[in-house]
Amino acid sequence: MEPGVKKENWDKFWKAKGTQRFTRKSWSKIRIMEVLDSVVREGMDVLDAGCGSGFFSAYFLEKGCRVWSLDHSEASLEIARKSTRGNCQAYLKEDLFRNDWTAPFLGKFNLIFTDGLFEHFTLEQQQQLMERFRELKKENGIIATFVPNRYSWWEIVRPLVMPGIREVPFTVSHLEELHRGMRILKTGGLNVLPFRISPEKWLGSRLGMLLYVLAL
Repeated sequence: MEPGVKKENWDKFWKAKGTQRFTRKSWSKIRIMEVLDSVVREGMDVLDAGCGSGFFSAYFLEKGCRVWSLDHSEASLEIARKSTRGNCQAYLKEDLFRNDWTAPFLGKFNLIFTDGLFEHFTLEQQQQLMERFRELKKENGIIATFVPNRYSWWEIVRPLVMPGIREVPFTVSHLEELHRGMRILKTGGLNVLPFRISPEKWLGSRLGMLLYVLAL
């Protein structure tokens, strides 16, 4: 599994005209928010790691949370600032693997959220990231991880939608293994079909576009 994260590729991606679609409320975002609604509470300190367009940073703000938006792409953070109207506690342009920025945040966060982050790294890097998040969260803080499903139709069209961005999607067992040693609160899969009633309860964990784990 090779790393697929290059800063110049992400800057190019976020500067492209088509990325406006990532700031709009899609069915995938609606269903992610429905999962998050079960654990997000007013007053939480939240790290949106790999915040991208800032859509979910804005969601956490609407829920009354204090939010830190982090990304290594300045182009991404510019979009996130607009999406959140500058209301986050900070917009952190940081490399998650570096140690020089973490000291003020050790044991700080009630919730660490990622959507579309882990699949861009090697297995060893994924494990390093999870250890980093475990250092940054409170003792009873939650890590909410959303990743693409290896068996989803999305993997056929993704290279056309995200040229130059490489990723290796997950299986359920791979995702649960990444959270080994943690207490899993909830796990499952999400379809993104454009219907209010969607079959994710039956097919999401197998064929849904996204897989997720909420863990302590």
